[in-house]
Amino acid sequence: MRRTSPLVLCVMLVAFLAIGFVAQHFRLFERTWFQISLLWQPSDPSAINLGDYRAVLQGKTIDGLEDDVSALTYDPLRKSLFTVTNKKSELVELSLDGRILRRIALVGFGDAEAVEFIGPNTYVITDERQQRLIKVTIDDDTHELDAAQAEQLTLGINQSGNKGFEGLAYDSAGKRLFVAKERDPMLIYEVRGFPHDNPQQPYATHVVSNPRRDARLFVRDLSSLQFDERSGHLLALSDESKLLLELDLDGRPISTLSLKKGRHGLEKSVPQAEGIAMDDEGTVYVVSEPNLFYVFKKPKK
Repeated sequence: MRRTSPLVLCVMLVAFLAIGFVAQHFRLFERTWFQISLLWQPSDPSAINLGDYRAVLQGKTIDGLEDDVSALTYDPLRKSLFTVTNKKSELVELSLDGRILRRIALVGFGDAEAVEFIGPNTYVITDERQQRLIKVTIDDDTHELDAAQAEQLTLGINQSGNKGFEGLAYDSAGKRLFVAKERDPMLIYEVRGFPHDNPQQPYATHVVSNPRRDARLFVRDLSSLQFDERSGHLLALSDESKLLLELDLDGRPISTLSLKKGRHGLEKSVPQAEGIAMDDEGTVYVVSEPNLFYVFKKPKK
C-alpha cells in the first residue's frame, strides 16, 4: 500500500483551503443552502416570488447618454422612470421602454449614485463619496437642480471611499428611507426623519441598522434597492453576484432572480447591474452599465 507523500498532502490541503476561500468569498455556501431550502418550503402567495419572472426586454441600449447610468426609481404619478449619471451628473427621465424623455443637470451633487421617488415631484439623490442624502423637487419645467438650495443630510457612517451609498428605497407608509452601503462593509440602513416633512415638529433623524438581516445577504455587494409597498418586502440588487434578492419583513431571503445567461429567459448575462425599480403592476426594471435597459415580468396565469 503506497502512502501519500507529505508534499501531496500539503498541496491538497492548500487546494481545499483555496476552494473554501473562494466559496466563502462569493457566498456560495449560503446560496446553495438557500436553493436547497426552497425544495421543501411552500411558496408565499403574498410574496413577489422573483423566480417566476422572465425577461421581456433585454440589453436595450439607452441612446443619447455619454455617461453610465446608476440607480433607478419608478414615479407612479408620471408613469416613468428616473436614473442618474455620476460623472457629468444628470437626473434622467426614462420611458418604461428605456427611451430618454428629458435630462436635468445636477449642480453640486458630487458623486450622484442613487435616486428614489418619495412623493409627488419629490426625490432623494445620494452623493456616494460624501454620504449625503439630498431632497429635490422637480416639475415639468425643471432643467437644472442645485444641491446648495436643497435639504440635505450627511451621515458619515463607515466611510470607505467610493464604496458608499449605492442604493435607496422608500417605504411611504412607514416613512423610512432604506440606504444601501455598497460594501466594506455591506450594510442597509433605515433612516427616519429625513426628509423633514412637518415644519411644526422639531427636526429629529434616526438611523437604524439590522445586523441580522445584513448577515443574511448572500451577495458580494449592493447596487440598488426597491421597497414593495404591497408585500412589505425589500429587493436588493447585487452587481458582483448578478442577483436580485427578495427579503421578507424579518429580513430573510425568500426568492431570487439571477441575472446570468440562460436564467429567466436571458440570452446574455447582465454585465453590471446598477439600478432596480418596480412599477404598480409588479414589473421589474433593471439598468446596467454600459447604459443597457431590461424589463422582467411575471407571466399571467
